[in-house]
Amino acid sequence: MQEALQRETICDIKRPDTFRIKELLHSGSLSSCGEVLEEVLEQTGFYNVRSFMIRLYICMDIFVAAREFSKDIGISDEEFAGRFGTVRDMEKRMIGAKKMAEYLQETLSQCIIWRASSVKDSTSETVEKAKTYIDRNYKDYDISLKTVADSVGLSPAYLSGLFKKEVGKNFSDYLTEVRINKAKDLLCRTSKMVYEVAYEVGFHDYKYFSQIFKKHTGQTPRQFQNSVNVC
Repeated sequence: MQEALQRETICDIKRPDTFRIKELLHSGSLSSCGEVLEEVLEQTGFYNVRSFMIRLYICMDIFVAAREFSKDIGISDEEFAGRFGTVRDMEKRMIGAKKMAEYLQETLSQCIIWRASSVKDSTSETVEKAKTYIDRNYKDYDISLKTVADSVGLSPAYLSGLFKKEVGKNFSDYLTEVRINKAKDLLCRTSKMVYEVAYEVGFHDYKYFSQIFKKHTGQTPRQFQNSVNVC
């Protein structure tokens, strides 16, 4: 009977909605932290679970999401562990469901505070570094949000949000704009063929390049080149 009850309890447990937790960490407010966490825990059946190990398992998903986020915004392992310990320390720190929930709320709240401080101090600098990387590597066919994010030490999702906020356009639109401006310069200053210009600014397919160029300028690359007399 006891074994059957234990199996039933385990089957009733749902994994925490880490997407909501990540959303909270990336853009949520400090005041909403407790409410969001409570909703996530309630959805898992957290407060109805008797097994400490199952509650710990639920908490670990949320704790790991917080740790990964804090890394993305530059919080060192030493600073994070000094404040909240490691996954291995969780068992000692969290006795009882209420203590566990309080510990998680403290962790998430501090991550939001770190985020606010990080964004305030370094958003512009980080985005400028990303733009510099794009300026130097726009010719690379394989340049992507991920490669740029790696270059500045952030996750792609986090950099995407910062980029949109600071530049006013998403990463792919900005990269395309840089490539088109470089192409215009080459078409203006040189007599290179369209396909040569396309390859030089990072396009594999010169026909696709021509379509994008016309979308941005109202002219095909050849029309643009022919219409330019003095640059």
